Amino acid sequence: MDLYFSPLACSLATRIALYEAGAEANYLEVDPKTKVVQKDGSDFRAVNPLGLVPTLRTDDGMVLTENAAILQYVADRFPKAGISAASNTERSRLHQWLCFIGTELHKALFVPLLDKTAPAEAKTYALTKNLSRLDYLENYLKGREFLLDHFSVADAYLVTIINWTMATPPVELAKWPVVKAYYERLRARPSIAKAIAEEFEMYKAELARHKAAA
Repeated sequence: MDLYFSPLACSLATRIALYEAGAEANYLEVDPKTKVVQKDGSDFRAVNPLGLVPTLRTDDGMVLTENAAILQYVADRFPKAGISAASNTERSRLHQWLCFIGTELHKALFVPLLDKTAPAEAKTYALTKNLSRLDYLENYLKGREFLLDHFSVADAYLVTIINWTMATPPVELAKWPVVKAYYERLRARPSIAKAIAEEFEMYKAELARHKAAA
């Protein structure tokens, strides 16, 4: 399968899931500005017209988009990895958390803060309206190791999003000590540590490439 990704973007969650499953994949880096696939110089929009990562091409040629759908596909594709749901009820919980992370944290809180073109008013609104989502997460994670009763693709997604606090100073993770401890604990997990370290190096190379082209 082919995973189209950009370094440290939300596609990192799928890399973590694949590493956790011990699965083989072709990782195809997409420049987030030019939408050029770095391996062959092709236009990524020919694969996904929206130009958004992650995008997954399965072994049978199906193209999947949207993080939650891709993560659930990977979880189901490799059941022995134990990163999916163990029951129908737990599957609903898994879907709940993937939706929460994608809408309440990823899109509502972090996208405005990370968008360099967003006006200050939009960033202030995002903080005022959505920091309560971290309060909710803080209370939920008390006494819990993972979002479910075991590590799942939802944790892979959540760690990926929390990792963005390094680039969003207004979100001081120290204000949510339980969330901070969760993040630090999972950062040490081999699949996560490997994925973040690799993509951080790619991110630095991407910045250097853009600087040279400016």
